[in-house]
Amino acid sequence: MSSIVVVGSLNMDVVAVAPHLPLAGETLIGSKYWDAPGGKGANQAYGAAKLGADVSMLGRVGNDNYGSRMRANLESVGCDTRGLKTVEGSSGIALISLAETGQNSIIVVSGANDRYSPADVRAERSLMEGAKLLLLQLENPYETVTAAAQIGRQAGARVVLDPAPAPSSLPGELLQTVDVLTPNETEAARLAGSPATTLSLEDARVVARKLQGMGPRIVIIKLGAQGCLLLVGDVTTHVAAPQVNALDTTGAGDEFNGAFAVATAEGASLQESCRFAAHAAALSVTRLGSQASMPSRQEFDRFYRS
Repeated sequence: MSSIVVVGSLNMDVVAVAPHLPLAGETLIGSKYWDAPGGKGANQAYGAAKLGADVSMLGRVGNDNYGSRMRANLESVGCDTRGLKTVEGSSGIALISLAETGQNSIIVVSGANDRYSPADVRAERSLMEGAKLLLLQLENPYETVTAAAQIGRQAGARVVLDPAPAPSSLPGELLQTVDVLTPNETEAARLAGSPATTLSLEDARVVARKLQGMGPRIVIIKLGAQGCLLLVGDVTTHVAAPQVNALDTTGAGDEFNGAFAVATAEGASLQESCRFAAHAAALSVTRLGSQASMPSRQEFDRFYRS
């Protein structure tokens, strides 16, 4: 069995680049367009596998060209796709507006991801047995994510939840089953009921403690160029990120989670895993695309040592 199991979404990213993100009612002339495999679950699986980890991906794709391409892309980096099933209908897609500054806005149309049920997860329980880490996100139905978390906990895996897309609340039964919660600053603020979307370190400490009070033992708030804030017990630690020239932040949070899982599975401490993940995410934003931007272990090791 794989040491890292990802239960989650697969979306084909359809990307358009423009000088800035469009305002309501605004039409812009873009400079570039492409489509490429993405989705938060697939991104995390791909990123971890490309860094050399033993990874399995569980999820659903449609019986269309997008589904075939997304499966093949995961397999190209050695990801086990036995738990990735094809269903009738369209695969998920993500419509991404990318500003030349590197910022983005995204609309996700779930497609096959919405057809991944709790019963499906329970039927695939054997694929989660023996895993060290289970990575989850919120682009599948909450009931499916909760079922996966419960099975992962019962199987002895450390359950890591990336609460994205950002909800205003999450079921208590899910949060009580999560070991590590990894929101970005916008997601963290929203879950904590705060109006802030950009958090100072002190803000992040307050928000992290609120989130910890909802159930997760460990909270890691991803702070973009500031790195991340780690809360374990009563102790908070700021882990800085290296300064880079960001071209595209799409998928950076997913690279963080995938890399965090790799380092943790290799026996690193939580702080070391956060530093490893912050460096991997920083390297990824220097390139365009989500999965296309994710580094190999050789590329990462050169960057990490520099």
